[in-house]
Amino acid sequence: MNTTSTRPPWVRWLAAGLLAAAAPAAMAAFSITTVHDNNNAARPQYVIDTDGGLVFKVRGWDSSSTTAIGDLSSMVYKGVEYADPARGTQLNSGADWLYNGVSAVGLKVEAVSANGTVTPASSSNGGVVNASDYIRVTLTSTSTKGGVLTHYYLVKKGESNIHMGTHFTEEPDVHGLVRFIARIPIARLPNGGPANAAGGLRTYNGESFWAEDLRGTSGAIEASDVFGFPATDARYGQSRSKHYANRRLKDWEFVGGSGPGVGIWFWRDNNEGGSGGPFYRSLLQQITDTTNELTYIVNYGEAQTEAFRMGVLNTYTMIFNDGTAPTARPDTSWYGNVGLVGYVPPVSRGSVSGAGLTGRIAGLPYTVGFANAQAQYWADADPVDGHFTATGMLPGVYTMTVYKGELAVQTGWVTVTANATYALNPVAITADPEATPALWRIGHWDGTPQEFINGDKLTFMHPSDVRMASWNISPFVIGQSNAATQWPAYQWKDVNNGLQVRFTLKRGQNTAPLRLRLGTTADFAGARPQVTVNSWTSAIPAAPPKVSRNLTVGTYRGFNRTYSFDIPAAQLVVGTNVLTINTVSGTAGAAFLSPALSFDAIDLIAAQ
Repeated sequence: MNTTSTRPPWVRWLAAGLLAAAAPAAMAAFSITTVHDNNNAARPQYVIDTDGGLVFKVRGWDSSSTTAIGDLSSMVYKGVEYADPARGTQLNSGADWLYNGVSAVGLKVEAVSANGTVTPASSSNGGVVNASDYIRVTLTSTSTKGGVLTHYYLVKKGESNIHMGTHFTEEPDVHGLVRFIARIPIARLPNGGPANAAGGLRTYNGESFWAEDLRGTSGAIEASDVFGFPATDARYGQSRSKHYANRRLKDWEFVGGSGPGVGIWFWRDNNEGGSGGPFYRSLLQQITDTTNELTYIVNYGEAQTEAFRMGVLNTYTMIFNDGTAPTARPDTSWYGNVGLVGYVPPVSRGSVSGAGLTGRIAGLPYTVGFANAQAQYWADADPVDGHFTATGMLPGVYTMTVYKGELAVQTGWVTVTANATYALNPVAITADPEATPALWRIGHWDGTPQEFINGDKLTFMHPSDVRMASWNISPFVIGQSNAATQWPAYQWKDVNNGLQVRFTLKRGQNTAPLRLRLGTTADFAGARPQVTVNSWTSAIPAAPPKVSRNLTVGTYRGFNRTYSFDIPAAQLVVGTNVLTINTVSGTAGAAFLSPALSFDAIDLIAAQ
């Protein structure tokens, strides 16, 4: 059945108590049953029995400012309801909140056979359409500029999975993101995921916890999304936030949680239509006193490093099971049978393989990324010889980037064609800054600050957390000090500015200019470094573009920048020299929201 809804701002049907009760148990095996709320044909809902223990309901009309057409208004698994009755399980904040000025949303609910025969849902109250192979629900919204977003719910007979796909030709502009969120009542899903999952169990100093679990917190300590505990709680001074559910995109495949007899999980696709690359981090889950919120991110503006991608079918699967964490990607081989916008079959995709990487530093991981305006991919390089293979790529020309850790150390171009492999000879790494001999070096040129003070806690704690070591340090003495315990991962203008490094030069080492290189992985509020060596002070570099809040929300990932300062030989002395690093910015800010830098590495080399 085709349904179009226009939601005027005065609609408040939920407050009027006009919602129907939760979906009943299955009315027919693998079927679509149409029900009219309060026998009103203008308020249809569609009950879908998966014939796999899951019965869910798709709303066909608007009912309030928090629920919308296309929401999953009920999810009953083995007789238990898992949908939050007050909020939709929905795309973004509901389909009416995708494009500004647009509230007309289309909905089609259909049975689809393996040979392509399509049967619409009944328009009659209580009407049942039995399905043989698949069920497809299609939600569409068109912006005032002509962009179209299409969202699918898909079911294969006998599975307790809701497969989803989201395709858009224009970025939704109400919130500037694309996500799907499920809010599960906390009594039904009280636990986060296991340690190997995004949002999974963390263990620190013998304490196990979910870093996104807000239960017991007393209020926000930053903005409205980072929380602390009351003074009466043993965890006083610790922090929790939905932001701390993050993992690097390359390191996770599912996010979810468990409860009595159930597990609910989102399994992601290859994220080819996302943005940010293999090391991107973003919020994924929040556990509160009332709900366990599972969020699948297609794209999100947090610490964004590249433009959003359009025109790709982004697929993901909501899995219901007995509570066991999923171990394998759900079967998606049938997607080509159900007529999805933007679907590209395996035979129309290609691959890239590399025989190896030369010039690597032993013991560090290498990743090879591929990106163009349409899609992104990556592959881990073998730790022994560096060979790699990326598969399932859309045809096109890609920038290939070799990362040492998270630092780009080589780039090139590859062309991917359908049903073929682009084979590369061993790729030589020629742009690793660590290959240049240095008089001294603090840290590794690896694109992360994780080898420094608090580097092991940056992604799941607020910088003010009592479990963090002090950000204020004594001067770092080259040859004596240890970067892991005596150099901070971050520097804030209002917290630990004026960091010092003391280094010794021998006679002859001060007769020619030396170059100080300072690498950063992220910056906040237009921050950049200015340095002083003895009595000489550098110029202030140009301000980088301002970005969203980053260093306090669990990510050090931004734009890697290298600042070079040539120190005149006349300013260097035989014996002890003192380097002072200051974070500077014309932007105001206090404490941990003052302008800040994340360090990658610092070294002193011969000027070139």
